Amino acid sequence: MIPAARPLLSRTGAAVRAVLGVLEVSGRHATFAVKAVLGLPAVLARYPRVVSRHVAEISFGSASLLAGGGTIGVVFAMSFVSSTQVGLEGYRGLDLLGLSPMTGLMGALVNTREIAPIVASIALAAKVGTGFTAQLGTMRVADEIDALETMAVPSLRYLVSSRMAAAFIAVVPLYLVGLFASYVAMSFAFVHINGGSVGTYNYYFQLVLAPSDVGFSLLKAVIFALIVTVVHCGYGYYAAGGPEGVGKAAGRALRTSIVAIALVDVLLSIAFWGLQPSLPALGM
Repeated sequence: MIPAARPLLSRTGAAVRAVLGVLEVSGRHATFAVKAVLGLPAVLARYPRVVSRHVAEISFGSASLLAGGGTIGVVFAMSFVSSTQVGLEGYRGLDLLGLSPMTGLMGALVNTREIAPIVASIALAAKVGTGFTAQLGTMRVADEIDALETMAVPSLRYLVSSRMAAAFIAVVPLYLVGLFASYVAMSFAFVHINGGSVGTYNYYFQLVLAPSDVGFSLLKAVIFALIVTVVHCGYGYYAAGGPEGVGKAAGRALRTSIVAIALVDVLLSIAFWGLQPSLPALGM
């Protein structure tokens, strides 16, 4: 073999192994997701108390008075702050064009279609998903998951499908809280901060707000909850390397879930409203 070709072959082999490793991990997580989803009916029938306990932990958390109301408080605060900022900057930009009354239109569309589901899912990933990864990762490195399998308890259903069912149930009130907070914040920014007319805001807001938009937005939130649960539970379920490995798994899971939410959000927005969304109420 030519000595000069050895580094090239070495780099090529490393690249091939890296690609195969990515494919292996992707296939393992895809199989994991399918098994977790298929286990939902059995979990709801056999472990309703476990699911209800997870719902309470997701929505309110432990020591909720000290933690600011659990995930509900986090979603409300994040939605209110983000929508207030959108309202302030949106009013400023529209006012430059003499279209400041149209802020109500923006409040109905932006909050419903984008802000509410994204904020709820990111809060779910940051506050709940990382907890799932840490819990399952700790159980894995402590051999507790293997102990469940030894006792003939289906660990994937008991640990993952139950959390997935709880996330589906809890994301609905979380989404509604975030949607309400975003509506209130946008109206507050337009009326009380910028001095706009409440009647004008409500007119344009109600003119373009459609029930179908709320339904599609809720469907977005549910799909994002599925992504968050699958990603975080998958990284925790397959964690290795002791406490350090659990910490790395939590970080990788959060990064992966946020990127996946952003990509899927774009695809869902195109699927639901098209590349050029229409506003029948305004003839557009």
